Amino acid sequence: MRTGDRIDRFIPGFLLDSPLSLVGYWWGTAIGWIWGTLWSTGPVERRAGLWVFRGLPAWAFPRGGVCVGGCFLTGDAPVTDRLLAHEAVHRVQWRRYGFLMPLLYLLAGRDALRNRFEIAAGLRAGGYVRTR
Repeated sequence: MRTGDRIDRFIPGFLLDSPLSLVGYWWGTAIGWIWGTLWSTGPVERRAGLWVFRGLPAWAFPRGGVCVGGCFLTGDAPVTDRLLAHEAVHRVQWRRYGFLMPLLYLLAGRDALRNRFEIAAGLRAGGYVRTR
């Protein structure tokens, strides 16, 4: 079952994986670029299909980082390949839902263990569940 399959049935098809959702994805990427450019003090890299902005102050992003469109914004913590694989799933989610992504994510809740988008991206890879 893909992320949001239960939600998808309530969303008109022209809003999913469509030219309109692509515009939303690019809008999110532009917002991510602007925010990252304003606050990043670290290197900006292209990894795993994402623009990675590091060195942002802790108040500039939630949790350990945030994916906005095709950008991953984070602080000074290490950015591992495993974490980037998790964030790349969020990039695909942004591409599917476009402008709806922020609203759908908000409605999914702040508890990552119950948030369908975090579950689909992998709770371990995202650092929400510790490996023994």
